[in-house]
Amino acid sequence: MNLTAEQIQDNWAKLMSRIDAYISEPRKTKLKEFYEKYAERIMLMPAAHKKEYHNAFPGGYVEHVLRVIDAALDIHNVWVKYGVDTTTYTIEELVFSALNHDLGKMGDQENEAYIPQTDQWRKDKLGEDYKFNDRLEYMSVPDRGLYLLNEHGISYSKNELLAIKLHDGLYDDANKPYLMTWMPETKPRTSLIYIIHQADLLAARVEFEREWLPKLKSNLSSSEKNFTITEKKSSKVTTKAKALGSIKSDSLKNMLDNL
Repeated sequence: MNLTAEQIQDNWAKLMSRIDAYISEPRKTKLKEFYEKYAERIMLMPAAHKKEYHNAFPGGYVEHVLRVIDAALDIHNVWVKYGVDTTTYTIEELVFSALNHDLGKMGDQENEAYIPQTDQWRKDKLGEDYKFNDRLEYMSVPDRGLYLLNEHGISYSKNELLAIKLHDGLYDDANKPYLMTWMPETKPRTSLIYIIHQADLLAARVEFEREWLPKLKSNLSSSEKNFTITEKKSSKVTTKAKALGSIKSDSLKNMLDNL
């Protein structure tokens, strides 16, 4: 999938409007200054480096983040309906966490995380339109995102730190000590963590279905069409041979053999 220049600009405006609507001062000003400083990079970033992953195209990152924010707000309402304790987190914490959950994919102050793939074979065979920038020091995506916020003087609460850090849920083994615990006193004290994870999972799944399900259905249809007449005849011959093998009457065998 590709976005038009107008769609990319419109998504950027929507992202800034989410900050205006949900983030309070003084963080609002600092957050907007940060995003405006790196606007050109963030606006055109993919959400992943490989086509098989979600939103691996220019502008894919912002589109994904917008979907996570909106999904988190909707999932919050579902949890409220079923009795979640809403005193353990705020709507601002929810939006801030969703907004910045993948911020580490930006890279650092000098280096982008994803740069155009120069190996044509990897582009054609592996679907890698981008590659990881080896000038960038390794950090996990959540850790780099939290580092970037801290470096630019943007504070975050404990809830926000945990929601960003744990947004991949149990898909990241590093999160197991936080999430695979059975004693009440060691379980997370807020459901914000789960809501952000579910919102991210939902958004990524929707993006996968939009990009890949039509292709998979098309491939299945093509494979069915490729079941040639010769293969059908071969199948028919095999079935006939089995049927004839169980018949003792020669006259009946001759009659069936001519079918």
